[in-house]
Amino acid sequence: MRTVILDGRGIRDRKELHQWLAKAFSFPEWYGNNLDALFDCLTDVAEDTELCLRYPDALKEQLGDYAERLTGVLGAAAAENPHISYVIIDKTGGTC
Repeated sequence: MRTVILDGRGIRDRKELHQWLAKAFSFPEWYGNNLDALFDCLTDVAEDTELCLRYPDALKEQLGDYAERLTGVLGAAAAENPHISYVIIDKTGGTC
């Protein structure tokens, strides 16, 4: 199983977020750098993957409401694609 760790402390804006996601998941060049395209690409992932979001509060500080919409998309994609498990780890504990 592959593990992808998104550290909320390292993302400063939407553009950086989508660039990071595209690289981490090897999305195709046509990836649209938005939440709809993210959902589409994540539901196509065929390799068992654990997606861990660390420090979600830091991500929200940088992205505001977009971070909440992002977590919704990540959860929805994991619910639809059995190859993805989605875990949120805050600064107080948990491991990925």
